[in-house]
Amino acid sequence: MSMTRRPPLAALAAAGLLALAAAGTNAQTRTLYIGMNGGTMEKAYTQYVFPAFEKLHNAKVVVVPGTSSDILAKAQANKDRPQMHVMFLDDGVMMRAIGMGLCQKQRPSAALNELYPLARFKDDMASGVSLGMTGLAYNKKLYDEKKWAPPSSWMDLADPKLKGKVVFQSLSSSTFGLHGFLMFNRIQGGNDKNVEPGFKAWSQSIGPNVLEYIPSSAKISEMVQTGEAALFPLTPTAVAALKVKGIPVEYAQPKEGSVVLVVGQCLIANNSEPELAQKLTEFLLSPQAQANVLQFGAQIPTNPKAPVVGEGVAQVAAISKWMKTAVTVDWDSINANRPAWNARWNKTVER
Repeated sequence: MSMTRRPPLAALAAAGLLALAAAGTNAQTRTLYIGMNGGTMEKAYTQYVFPAFEKLHNAKVVVVPGTSSDILAKAQANKDRPQMHVMFLDDGVMMRAIGMGLCQKQRPSAALNELYPLARFKDDMASGVSLGMTGLAYNKKLYDEKKWAPPSSWMDLADPKLKGKVVFQSLSSSTFGLHGFLMFNRIQGGNDKNVEPGFKAWSQSIGPNVLEYIPSSAKISEMVQTGEAALFPLTPTAVAALKVKGIPVEYAQPKEGSVVLVVGQCLIANNSEPELAQKLTEFLLSPQAQANVLQFGAQIPTNPKAPVVGEGVAQVAAISKWMKTAVTVDWDSINANRPAWNARWNKTVER
């Protein structure tokens, strides 16, 4: 489905949001800056969600695009005088942001109470806006040409037939890369506190197959189209976004399980528009806002009351099925040890 054409159901969804925007406006337009991933996510929010909020509150919402690591760095650099009001971060990065004192508590709201329990961060210091998981994605065109069976295990990344065909995101900068490494580490006998088995086995297993370590997933579409990338860690949401663009990729759920990945939002502490920013976070959890980003950005709702239409029905059903075997990771232990892991990865893996 094209993300630029708006079918009748989509028009109704947009109308539902705009119907919320019948209230009076303030005399002066205020601007909120929100940090989030660019691309499909940014497009879905800027075209199909933010306009209704802007009309309702006589406000302007401006996206500051970047990866979770980029956004966190910007927030940290401007901690004393925040330049952003709200930020979207992957759950592990969000836990770091909360620990750094960069987020402030979200107030009680009907939408917050409606969320799946795993989408509510401790003490409501953040809330999930999108539910997902990191599994495997593969170049379907290449697999079909080679008559290879679809991948079914994290250890497929170490299959000798894929020498020079694996693309892996950097553990030090990507949640996808971190998740992939941690699942490999578990298979080798490690856990989220002990990554020695994973580091020890990497150079004799997955390492020789890796064509390139990439800081984010931005290059994957190009590398699939050129035939360079055969297999890589990715989420179903990212796969759906690539497929919309005609990129021949498919998602595969590893038999060992995928890793739960919640994209969270937090109010940046001491921001210049605390009341308006609170209203934005509440708005983004509403069923209709979540329905629109599902339809136009393949973002899986964290609010179960979000109406699901069209292709979203199959997407939500698939996520629900995969979630049964998905695993969660110990972010407290990971974040405590992450600096040392990053340094070791950069020195021994990506040297």
